[in-house]
Amino acid sequence: MTAAASMQVRPGITRAFVSAWGAAGVAALIGLAVLIVAIIWPGLLAPGDPLAIAPAEAFRPPSPAHLFGTDESGRDLYTRVVHGAAASAGVGAAATAIGVGAGLLLGFTAGLGPRWLDAALSRIIEVLFALPTLVMALLLVAVAGPGTAASVVAIGLATTPGYARMLRTQVRQVARSGYVEYARLEHAGPVRILLRHIAPNALWPLVSVATLGVGQAIVWVSALSFLGLGALPPSPEWGAMLNAGRVYIGSAWWLTVFPGLAIVVTAAVLTAVGRRLAGGVRR
Repeated sequence: MTAAASMQVRPGITRAFVSAWGAAGVAALIGLAVLIVAIIWPGLLAPGDPLAIAPAEAFRPPSPAHLFGTDESGRDLYTRVVHGAAASAGVGAAATAIGVGAGLLLGFTAGLGPRWLDAALSRIIEVLFALPTLVMALLLVAVAGPGTAASVVAIGLATTPGYARMLRTQVRQVARSGYVEYARLEHAGPVRILLRHIAPNALWPLVSVATLGVGQAIVWVSALSFLGLGALPPSPEWGAMLNAGRVYIGSAWWLTVFPGLAIVVTAAVLTAVGRRLAGGVRR
């Protein structure tokens, strides 16, 4: 292929991608890329120390020197928000991983197990699913005690029933499908059927649901920190920053506005990406 032809192909691919995802979808992907960089390499976006105090710079409003202003200890709020991505979005992703992992175990066991086991697990999942996620997380944190690790496990276990219920339904539908029946007629073994047919088709919808779940988990983890049950100051976790800034909301609005915006924007970005993954490309 000539250089001119290659240049013609690339704009065509770019236009097709933008057309498929839409402007909002592309913006969400860009936001997701920025979020990933903030989690993995926050120093690239904010090279300062999020815990460095400067009492003489306390309560500075947003300015070119301090884009998001400073807090009561003179810490740069922009640096804290960027470095807080790992403590908030990273923690939300870890909580979702726990919920998905436990949901996989329960969902596949109920979907492929004998009828009595399916009935027993389904009743347990339905009872747990009826409890609001945040209420269940609060109960678990009350038992385990406050802290980041406890909040991650609590949110993960609280979201497990939803993933388990969805997977159980997907597994049973796929297991009864025509191509699985055909594989059985071809004398394919149960392990081969599980790995080649049931698992790939049952797990694909989970990708979009888990992406949406990360955004929800970030909100719940931040809520626990805001209540003083998750990360504690001076951690640059967004919920803890909201908790610390609420005292000064009348005189230093930026202490709550910017961490709150970080939570809202992150949840919106992950929701937009998850919905496009769930619905496929736009036609």
